[in-house]
Amino acid sequence: MHRHRFYLTLFLYVSVLLGGCAGRTAPAPVILLNSQVSDGSEEYTKKTYKVQRGDTLYAVAWYTGNDYRDLAKYNQLSAPYTIFPGQILKVSPPANLATDHTKPKPQTKRSAGPTSPNVDKSLVDRPTPQAYRKCEKVVKPQNVSSVKKPSTNVKKRVLNSFPDKVQRWIWPAEGKLVGTFSKSESGNKGIDIAGAKGSKVVAAADGKVVYSGSALRGYGNLVIIKHTDTFLSAYAYNDTILVKEREWVSAGQQIATMGDSGTNSVKLHFEVRYRGKSLDPMKYLPVLK
Repeated sequence: MHRHRFYLTLFLYVSVLLGGCAGRTAPAPVILLNSQVSDGSEEYTKKTYKVQRGDTLYAVAWYTGNDYRDLAKYNQLSAPYTIFPGQILKVSPPANLATDHTKPKPQTKRSAGPTSPNVDKSLVDRPTPQAYRKCEKVVKPQNVSSVKKPSTNVKKRVLNSFPDKVQRWIWPAEGKLVGTFSKSESGNKGIDIAGAKGSKVVAAADGKVVYSGSALRGYGNLVIIKHTDTFLSAYAYNDTILVKEREWVSAGQQIATMGDSGTNSVKLHFEVRYRGKSLDPMKYLPVLK
């Protein structure tokens, strides 16, 4: 009996602490490491990818957690990077080719060509629905919580290689959290922050811009940043993009302005991926007070 009372008291004490944390409305500093990924069952760990109808090289890179330029190198593809349904792509470096992590010179961005439709349909598997193939379901505004303005005191560090782990994450925009992560197949694979058109969108962590453009359907004007060999973050629906591919950025540095490209309301759609697996950004961003 005494033991049961002890556990009950402990449970109530922990509940009170958690309740106090839940009532906070402002972000606080937090450090997050690669080891915090709890479930790797959805990670893309295969060495090859079979192209589905509607895929582009950009989409394959996003789904598998790669830089599309690296995929082009692995598969000896040149612009406009046309790929075909049923084609098998290497998504990890061949034995005789190592991924270049040095800082390259800026290059002119080119659009990725769509997959060729002139292929026997009987040879193509039906595509599995992926987050990058269609627009995310629009989440109705909810009075969830407000996100404070990102810090403007950004110390730009000299970066030229990926660290072993993400040292810290910060909120990518100021506004109201109107959409949260869902594990369902057709659910929201990130979070949505509603705000004023033209407001700042900043990098959530140090890294290198591996994509900047509008070729991925359903994401509008999109920026993808690679933070480590395994972590990527995406910033969608932007009005204007202020960074170029292969540019190194620091956490808190402005990369775009908030907009409504690819959607019907002004907001930032933010995703975090680990080895191609969609993760709940709320588990990585600073806790809301």
